[in-house]
Amino acid sequence: MARTREVYVYDYAADFGLSGFAGTLCARSTLRLDEPNVLDIAESEAEDDDHRLGADARLLLESPLPDDVLRTVWLAAVRRCFDPAEEGTDTRSWLDAVAELCPPRAPERDPYEVRSLDETRPVVLEEALRTTVAAEIESAAVGLELRVAVSGIVPALLRVVREADADLGFRLFLRALKAYSVPVGADAYDRLFALGDTLAYPPAAVHEGLTVRWRPLDSGRRDFAPGRFGLPALASALRGTEWTYGGTPREHIQRVADDGPGHPPGAYAAVLLDDAWRLLDSALPGEALGLLWRTAAGRLHVLDEDEFDADGRAWLEQVSQVCHAHLAEVDPAYAPYLAPARTDLTEEVLREVREAVHADAEQVRGVARVLEGVVTAVDPDLGFRLLLHLLDTYAVPVDEARRARHRALGGRLGFRGDHTGRALDSVHVHAGRHG
Repeated sequence: MARTREVYVYDYAADFGLSGFAGTLCARSTLRLDEPNVLDIAESEAEDDDHRLGADARLLLESPLPDDVLRTVWLAAVRRCFDPAEEGTDTRSWLDAVAELCPPRAPERDPYEVRSLDETRPVVLEEALRTTVAAEIESAAVGLELRVAVSGIVPALLRVVREADADLGFRLFLRALKAYSVPVGADAYDRLFALGDTLAYPPAAVHEGLTVRWRPLDSGRRDFAPGRFGLPALASALRGTEWTYGGTPREHIQRVADDGPGHPPGAYAAVLLDDAWRLLDSALPGEALGLLWRTAAGRLHVLDEDEFDADGRAWLEQVSQVCHAHLAEVDPAYAPYLAPARTDLTEEVLREVREAVHADAEQVRGVARVLEGVVTAVDPDLGFRLLLHLLDTYAVPVDEARRARHRALGGRLGFRGDHTGRALDSVHVHAGRHG
């Protein structure tokens, strides 16, 4: 049956509850960990507003699971750095002591928070969740049994999922994978990350500390969850003058190049480098590149004392250097290359770009010809992403027919639905404002 679930990402930035507590103990395993010490840490976690810790302990205590199963999953979660049996107590008694230190209490919420959380609260049937989590544990069984130095970990985790709580079982499964560096394939990681997202986990609760066998870097990858990537993402980060409060231009480039959760190390940098290279290798004059960039970044009329992007080619070279340095650090074996442009879509993208000549926004009309040059002489994919970014940035109205064409083009280019969706939804709202 369905139940009211927490929006964990609202309260936590990383792992939480019993699994997060286990991770904290693993990180302190060089220190002396006896029962008083461990209970002190548990109390401290609870006082730091981890209300899930006590709830998790009570879920296990209220379950029919025998002590040997509880001890097995706990030892795997903490990499055997603290064993209640060595302190002369059983696991249930120890969990009971944890629960006593973490009295049931709900976070204080104002009415706005409650309404907001209710709108985003996960709706997941418990039986369906049990089936999904059990399937992931079984698919990882070989790696768990090979690497986890706790006998019977797979059946024990399955019993937690089926007889106690699938959400907690999933987090303890992730913690066992992390504690013993059990490698997971990229496809499995995608499933685990998606499941964490479905349950409203903070991204770090899944990806932080997990050993992933990533696919080779691909600068042509387009299924990035946040929507914008590459040069449009950098233009958003350096828009106008607001960026000055967040660091230097180079620091902003680094932030955009840094890897977001759910993607291989270097994935964002590879795509940003690819965009910069394509423009640098083109015949487009530096003045045109500068106009394109400053329009995309909303910096046409910004007086900048440093003039960091006054020369379009010099600016793109700086972007290239930061991306190269990041890639050399996270994936030294990666050799950047330019894949052939998607010329099969040139005419369709060009049709959409030419409509920009008639846009209400003067800034978009002013750069439309340069954007045409990007589509015809550089790469229709990059031209289309820049077009979507410009329509969003300058609130250009988009009718339903054009909107549908943009979605279709985005699908053929491999964009995730929320790439065109976020940009176009935003544009559509702006269109409504314009009547």
